[in-house]
This record gives sequence, C-alpha cells and structure tokens, in this order.
Amino acid sequence: MDAAVQSMTGILLTDEVLSEEQFDKMVHIVRRSETAREQFQEQLRQMLAENTSTWSKNTSKAAKVGMAFYALGDYRSAFEWLEKADSSAGRLQLKGCCLMHLKRWDEAIATLEQWGNKGGDSFDMEMGIVDCLIQAGRVDDAAERLKRTSRIGEIRAEHHYQSGRLLDVNGDHEGAIVEFEKAVQLDGGHTRALFSLAYAYDLYGDEAKAMEYYRRCIDMDQVHINALLNLAVLYEDAEDYYRAKQCITRVLEAYPNHPRARMFLKDIDSSVTMYIDEEQEKRIDRRNQVLEIPISDFELSVRSRNCLKKMNIRVLGDLLRVTESDLLAYKNFGETSLQEIKVILNSKGLRLGQMLEEPAYEDEEEDAGMEEEDKAKNELMATPLSEVELSVRSRKCFQQLNIQTLGELAGHTEAELLGCKNFGMTSLLEIKQLLKDRGLSLRQLED
Repeated sequence: MDAAVQSMTGILLTDEVLSEEQFDKMVHIVRRSETAREQFQEQLRQMLAENTSTWSKNTSKAAKVGMAFYALGDYRSAFEWLEKADSSAGRLQLKGCCLMHLKRWDEAIATLEQWGNKGGDSFDMEMGIVDCLIQAGRVDDAAERLKRTSRIGEIRAEHHYQSGRLLDVNGDHEGAIVEFEKAVQLDGGHTRALFSLAYAYDLYGDEAKAMEYYRRCIDMDQVHINALLNLAVLYEDAEDYYRAKQCITRVLEAYPNHPRARMFLKDIDSSVTMYIDEEQEKRIDRRNQVLEIPISDFELSVRSRNCLKKMNIRVLGDLLRVTESDLLAYKNFGETSLQEIKVILNSKGLRLGQMLEEPAYEDEEEDAGMEEEDKAKNELMATPLSEVELSVRSRKCFQQLNIQTLGELAGHTEAELLGCKNFGMTSLLEIKQLLKDRGLSLRQLED
C-alpha cells in the first residue's frame, strides 16, 4: 500500500483531532490517483466494518470519518457522518460544502449562515452563499448578496471570480474575462479562476491565451483532468502531438480507465499516421461551397425573392432547413414560387427540408401511444445544445455551423461535421454516443 495513504488511514484510528492542514493533505493524497482513492476507500471500509457502532457515537471519530468520505468524494456519506459529529464552526463549513455538492442549495445556504454565526469567516460565508445562489439559478439574489462584500471584495480574488461567474451567466463574456483576470492577478493560484479564463479564451478563439492559462491551472493542480484534456485538444489542433499525448498520459497515469482520455489517446496516435482522403475532402468542400451559394445568384420572380428575403433565407443551405409547408404558410408564397425553388434545388442535387429529416426509428408496436411518443421526440429534438454537456471542440464546431438544437445536429451527416475545422474522430464519437444515448443518430446520406 502507498505509504502516504497508509499514514492518512492510520490517523483515523487515533484519538487525534484532524487539523485543517491534515485534512487538506488527506484530500490531496486521496485524490491524486485512482489507485490512492481505491486503497483509501478499502481501508476505510475495513475500519467501519469493525467500528461503525462505536465510532457513530463518538463525535470526534464521526467527524474524521466524515472528512474521510469527503476526501473520497462521497459527499452523501460524508454529510451523514458529519451530522453525528459536533456542531463546531469547522464541521458546519464542511457540511455546507457537502450540501453544495449534493445540490441541496437552500440547506447549504442555511448551514453556511450557521457557520458564520459560529465564528466562521464572514467573507468566505458570503462567497459560499453566492456560489450556491448562482448554481441554483438565483442570479439576482446572488448579485444582491455579492454587493454586501463589495468594499472588501475589491482586494479579494474570490469576489472577482464570483463577479465573473455572474457576468458570464448574464451573457457579458468580455466583462467576465476582466473579472477572472483580476482574480488571477490577486491570487495566481486561484485554480477555478485560471480554468474559467482558459475555458473562456478557448471558447472564443484565443488559443494562445487559453493554452497559457490551462498550463498555469495544471501547475496548481497536477491532475486537473478538464484542463489537461482541453489543453491536449489545443496541442492536437496545433499538430503538437507529442505535448498532446503528454497531457493525456498524465490523466491516464492517475485514472487508467478514464474513457475520454483513452479514446483521445487513440485519436492522437491515429492523427500522427492518418491518411487524408483528399478526394473526400474535395467533395466536402464542393458541397459546402454549393450550400453557401447566395439565393441572389439565381433567377427568381420578384415575389419569390422578396418572400425568401423576409424569411431570412439568404443561401441555398438555408432552404435545406425549411419544408414545403413552411414556405407555403408564408404570405404571398404560392405553388408557382415553390416550383421555382424546387427546380433550383434539384439542379444541385438538393431538396427542401433535407437537414431537418429525422433519423429512422424502429418501432415494432405502433399503437395509440404514437402521438405521445412523437410529442416527446419533438421536445427532445428541440433541446438546445447549450443544455447538453459537450467538449469545447464540439461546441466551437457547432457554433461555426450554427447548430443550436439536438434536432439540427441529428440533421447533419458525419461528413458535414468532419468537414468542420479541427473536428476529428474523438469529437465525432462523442457526438454519436451523445445522440445514441437519446435514441438519435446522425443523418445517413442516401445512395
């Protein structure tokens, strides 16, 4: 067994009160690798098998067990054991953190306020409550709470970090970056601010600054998985496969079974020796060029041209996102205009509504429940991608292609996605799995 892990588990057997410094050390040791976590968890399990009944009645022991579960990331068990401990300020703070991880926002806020009343740091209490309010979606309440610490907040990194989060939630991304920068200037080791800065620059196209802040984030936290994965993506985009592989290797050294890292490593290895099908790339380029042809390049009646302009249909690709009924429902757009449009699209091998086609669904029992299924399916297809967990690379690609919902995503083919700059097989596999989990799939080209 790892000596450091053994040392930490040994403390649980003593009557010694776990200091804040020792607790921080425990968290660091347990979370540094999957192996350390498993060893610590097994030792804790064995200890509890022999001592649960006596330890649950001992407030000091209960507190240490709660801290141990917290280090393991088992916040539900941590909270249950901390409930059996004394209600000192330190215990209340940790209970509040557990409740935050469990997304029990109102209870977390009440517990943090109790911590403050017990002598806990008032500024840290306010920042914890602001954090809860932001995550609970109570943005106005969070902003009002943040004002309480505005004077002292000017010189505190956490205040600027939370201010940045509020601005980001409200759509002021540039203002958020300014606040994150201030947080990092005040505290160069503020990992969350560093990562938020890196992610913001990554998302909005400044790869150089994104890489800088991801690297600084990793310097603070050697196994910051999201920072390592995102940095690997940027290195791969820059064709620096050696450094990309180094980042992924660091993740796998700590978590050998991490699925995204393992998949990404294969993608990096294949990128080094990847054969590029130039003919396929040319076909994709030609198709994209066709979709970008302006409607104004074709001979159309004045009525058709005016209707399309009012419907904000500017290029051929826009017509692939509307149906015949959509066009005919528009005022003054009739069958004559519809035939004009269909002739233009047919000449290019395209058709109306092509990008809206839903994937085929196998349903052996078509019955009275079909209407409800269709309604649920339509709601699923309308799900905004902003509500779906995606990698930075995939999200940037969808912004370029103006794909905003699951339905629009399912209306694209593999080739169309792979034709987007920096969108590779790892991203494609991620998207296919995301759609598969929801009973969807990418559109298949017809022969």
